Amino acid sequence: MEKSSKIYIAGHRGMVGSAIHRKLVQEGFTNLILKTSSELDLRNQAAVRAFFEAEKPEYIFLAAAKVGGIMANNIYRAEFLNDNLLIQNNVIDSAYRNGATKLMFLGSSCIYPKLAPQPLQEDALLTGLLEPTNEPYAIAKIAGIKMCEAYRSQYGSNFISVMPTNLYGPNDNYDLNNSHVLPAMIRKFHEAKEENKPFVELWGTGSPLREFLHADDLAAACYYLMLNYDEPGFLNVGVGSDVSIKSLAEMIKNVVGYEGEIHWNSDKPDGTPRKLMDVSKLHALGWKHSIDLEEGITMTYQDFLSKIETYAV
Repeated sequence: MEKSSKIYIAGHRGMVGSAIHRKLVQEGFTNLILKTSSELDLRNQAAVRAFFEAEKPEYIFLAAAKVGGIMANNIYRAEFLNDNLLIQNNVIDSAYRNGATKLMFLGSSCIYPKLAPQPLQEDALLTGLLEPTNEPYAIAKIAGIKMCEAYRSQYGSNFISVMPTNLYGPNDNYDLNNSHVLPAMIRKFHEAKEENKPFVELWGTGSPLREFLHADDLAAACYYLMLNYDEPGFLNVGVGSDVSIKSLAEMIKNVVGYEGEIHWNSDKPDGTPRKLMDVSKLHALGWKHSIDLEEGITMTYQDFLSKIETYAV
């Protein structure tokens, strides 16, 4: 990529897309194409085709997606499957049709089987059953990976895929109805502190193990791979270590400064027992994360505080 290359970031206002945007601006790229969902509905094939024919972006970061936590994934199953399939199909196909130099598709660690051997290696894809609560989202993401592989195989398109682990950071979603575990905890502990609540109730047992990557680290990895990786197989992007949800809760509680107790509601689902990414391929290519979890949570809490009015806390 040249500094003047025409680059389209699909989903530039989301947590991942905005991090990629910040990284490219920081690196001196000046020809960035940014469209909000109201300006360009990526589910609309005709609109996406017209956009690509007019703009002809050379490089595409496909970070746009309908996302959410366990509750949202399980309730809005049709929307998660349909919307994500439409978004990625339209963008990937239009990139090919208009001669894009390179496209990066961003997936999710939920593509792996629920009980796949840990840490999760890239070749574990499609070797077992998915976690039922987020199966529609996972199937859509698997389809995106396979679409990039198929366009590479049939048309020679330089389309690559990366599978991030659990993400957090600036511009995360703190809505308790459809957010992921880390931002949801930040909001719950903050509200409990402000309202002097004696305890915070959290879902499950706290025993599942999760890996967390700061969005700015993901953006750095995406930038590095867009410059240095052109192979057919997708790559895991993570930190290579995990923590229990219980330990995460204690860490967030301390960062927020909440002094009450934590009550675990074991009647609620835990989700997948463990999701740790094998990042040996990524490390072998020369990239490693730089933001540790406590530092990242502290930065993310400050982001939440800056958006407090949005969430009416």
